[in-house]
Amino acid sequence: MAHRLKWLSHSGWQITAANGSVYLIDPWLSQNPVAPLKIEDLPQAAYVLLTHDHGDHAGDAVAVTKHTGATLVGQPETVGRYNKAGAEKVLGMNIGGSVDLGGVIVTMVDAYHSSETGTPAGYVLSFDDGKVLYHAGDTGLHCNMATWGELFTIDVALLPIGGHYTMDGRQAAKALRMLKPKKVLPMHYKTFPVLAATADDFLREAAREAPQTEVVVIEAGQDIEF
Repeated sequence: MAHRLKWLSHSGWQITAANGSVYLIDPWLSQNPVAPLKIEDLPQAAYVLLTHDHGDHAGDAVAVTKHTGATLVGQPETVGRYNKAGAEKVLGMNIGGSVDLGGVIVTMVDAYHSSETGTPAGYVLSFDDGKVLYHAGDTGLHCNMATWGELFTIDVALLPIGGHYTMDGRQAAKALRMLKPKKVLPMHYKTFPVLAATADDFLREAAREAPQTEVVVIEAGQDIEF
């Protein structure tokens, strides 16, 4: 069986592993102007992974964990903040660390951004069938991406392309040359007026910079198999 990946809009994703376990990354829905569903629509989940604690990523952390029963995963300072705010089950980890979360090996990697607590991060999820997914978090372009491309054979990369707060389409296309993923799905765009309204620039630049990578553009609420 395949794994399923659903875009919750912005940087939020729902990953359903082949064994049925559900993992959420940055599920921000309640104040999200383009959210395709409500918190109450989320299924029971095993883990919620936070990349950093800006409101458009972690604003629903407590509510989502209470609804889904998930354990909140992130840097110790960040999950500590939300533990005090009401998230009952938390698990701290840090850059370079790997933990086994229900048969999925999750590695926290660096991101170049800001965060009120801890430091910003991304995640590499390695599934038991060998498939690998990389969520870059909010980040600018950085050369450490080449290291992740060497250490992991990435099947799916999730990259921000919106500009203003993160990489834009041109920089994200450059990232593909370092990461070398088989597929890439753009994220963190068209949520707010200051972000790129479409993925057109990214599509054009990716075709030039990394023609070997398949660019998959989906709408919020849609999903793909990998």
